[in-house]
Amino acid sequence: MGVLGLTSFIKDNGVFLTDYQFRNSKLIIDGTNLYHLLYFNSRVDQQHGRDYDDFEDQVCEFFKALRDCSIEPYVIIDGGSDFSDKKFETLHHRVQSRINTANNLSMGLQRRGLLPILVKQVFKQVLSSLKVSYAQCIFEADQEITSLAQRWNCPVLYNDSDFYIFDIQAGYLPFSHFKWKNASVQRWSSQNYIPCKWYTTTSFCRQVNINRQLLPVFAVIAGNDYVNLHNMGFPIRWEDHSPMEPNRKLLKWLAPFQQQQEALDSLSLLIGHGETNVDAALQALSLGIKTYQLPPDCLERFFNDGNAPDPGLLQNHLSVLPDWTLLPLMKGTLPSYIIYILKCWPVIQGVQLEDHSFPSGNTTSRPIRQVLYGLLLGERGEVEEYDREGRNHLAQIYNISVRLKVFLETLGVSQSTLNSVPLNLGLPVAVTHYWLRHAHLRPDLPLLQAMLLGLVYGELCRQRKMLERMRELIQRGARSLDLGVAHAYCQWQRCMKDCLDLNQLLCFPLPEPQCAWLYKGTLVHQLVAKLRGGVTPDSLLMEDSSSEQLKGIECIGRSRKKGISGLSQLRRGRPTQRAEVETLARTVLKRRRVYRFRVREIWPKSSILVSSDQRILFLMV
Repeated sequence: MGVLGLTSFIKDNGVFLTDYQFRNSKLIIDGTNLYHLLYFNSRVDQQHGRDYDDFEDQVCEFFKALRDCSIEPYVIIDGGSDFSDKKFETLHHRVQSRINTANNLSMGLQRRGLLPILVKQVFKQVLSSLKVSYAQCIFEADQEITSLAQRWNCPVLYNDSDFYIFDIQAGYLPFSHFKWKNASVQRWSSQNYIPCKWYTTTSFCRQVNINRQLLPVFAVIAGNDYVNLHNMGFPIRWEDHSPMEPNRKLLKWLAPFQQQQEALDSLSLLIGHGETNVDAALQALSLGIKTYQLPPDCLERFFNDGNAPDPGLLQNHLSVLPDWTLLPLMKGTLPSYIIYILKCWPVIQGVQLEDHSFPSGNTTSRPIRQVLYGLLLGERGEVEEYDREGRNHLAQIYNISVRLKVFLETLGVSQSTLNSVPLNLGLPVAVTHYWLRHAHLRPDLPLLQAMLLGLVYGELCRQRKMLERMRELIQRGARSLDLGVAHAYCQWQRCMKDCLDLNQLLCFPLPEPQCAWLYKGTLVHQLVAKLRGGVTPDSLLMEDSSSEQLKGIECIGRSRKKGISGLSQLRRGRPTQRAEVETLARTVLKRRRVYRFRVREIWPKSSILVSSDQRILFLMV
């Protein structure tokens, strides 16, 4: 969300922001906004599929700065968005922009600007390891954040112009002015503080001379993600033709009014177009104003008692969510997009750096997502029409061995494949097994070896061994981008993302790995080049007790000569055992299912949203 032109207006009029020395307080932080800003404001490599460990370091540094200033953070992560036509149009444009960015990155026209697909999972795992309190909202976070800040009388850290509209008593701290890397010490108290800018609606309204109740009216007339009068065919017609900035003119126009309805009743003076058309505009504006109304607070109950929100307090359109999903969603142990699936809304897939002359890397893991959709939707399958009310088929899958079998059969992996693998790397190895068999353009041996070596290095560096060796290896190599390598590894990351989600939905039959250390793009890209140049995997592993324990992973990527069984099994995979899968399906849901879903693809060349129906026969739920 955001109000058109408001950030620039505030920035150009410095009187609205006050210098502030922030310390010794609770702080509500929008987590989605934070991980975007920390990632894009850092020097993390953004071309080679991402270095998640560098991002992890950035997150740790941020929260250390808060702790040093006695600031107690509470992080709120966005859940989902309302799929009104207007909101979907906004999301569609954003995806188009990301596709263009990815294309520019792939051609070397820019080096930054695309968020990696596993960054949210890494962020949540780092918060857990740091014992930072966080919650994942059931729906959009803005109103929930504001409600909690009001209850606790503490400020909000964000970078969204909507928070110049929300009436937060303790104020709003724009992240763009939050100098967390420049923490200082107060001379008179010897206490650390973070220099920042502080905004309150009280100060703003006093400066522009309007009633605070009119701020939501100002926001919707100016335009936000939900309402844009100009795009609806209602351009504002100012009688004042002075060069005054439009937002300043609008504030001046609102100044005489005391109530929202009084201002809305006078809207025809601004836009004209006759009574019928004005009614349409008023209806849109009224709906937009509701986005600034605060819901009953659910987050305080969660943070204080660890309880899920009362289902009776949820908005009506969320009543479709089964009660069992509410607490895992708020804990962040279920992916938030299951809300879209249960609501039968379109699920927009992530955009990655890849070769756009090939099919989207997301298609590789589509069979994994189909299983996830089937688990959630059960017998009926039209995603955009299905009503999930009152049904919960996951409750039938109690036994962990059955849940593990569902997971492994989805990936086509046998339990014996994972027997020699460290437990915490079982899921990444299973994903690599699936990726090797299903990737568009089958990965060659150096690609596989580099990926497995990357897992080994990541595990060793988590133990703080071989870290300098890895850094030396990265620094020695050139950072030119091989687009074929990038396309192969973007498919692996997509498979990992969907398998993490499926593993969460199945209540973790396999331990969840630490994602920050799974994939380091700059490393694996250079490993591929070295391996293709004749360097052997063994020469890249330092001999110590830790690396010996991990040789079981690396061996499946060795030379195909002399009948190494690990690689041949990995490439060949187990034959599909239809009878076993059908038995499993009958065990779980007693019947085979036909599942219909809609594939939505946004093609970068034509920039047209294309829809096609595909019919999938589910043998596994």
